[in-house]
Order: sequence, then structure tokens, then C-alpha cells
Amino acid sequence: MKTLKDAAIGQTVTVVRLTGAGPVKRRIMDMGITKGVSVYIRKVAPLGDPVEVTVRGYELSLRKSDAEMIEVA
Repeated sequence: MKTLKDAAIGQTVTVVRLTGAGPVKRRIMDMGITKGVSVYIRKVAPLGDPVEVTVRGYELSLRKSDAEMIEVA
């Protein structure tokens, strides 16, 4: 399954599901990343961490480890 970490710059993807559990999953959901939401990949830092995305009209930076927990289509 493709994750948010694998998405290319400039691509818009849809969240299919969140893996992970407990506080980490809750934090991702609190940021507005939930099943069915569209996420636009703005840019990726030179070493791949963090990933800058646009979700629900606002900009967000995610760690690579968090981006791996977000499955997209």
C-alpha cells in the first residue's frame, strides 16, 4: 500500500486509512488528517524529513515517520 511518504511533490492524494495506534494516531487525526480527506504534497526537505502538505486549506509539516502511517490512494 502506498503511504504519504511515497507520494510525489505536486501530487494530490486521498487518505485511505491511518495505521499506528494511541497518541500518535490521535495527533495525526487532530491535525485534520482523517479518512477520505485530500492531501496536496507541497514539498519535501532535501533529506526527506519533513514533508510539507496542504490539508483542509492549511499548511502542515509532517515527520517522515508520521507520513509512513498514512495510507493514500
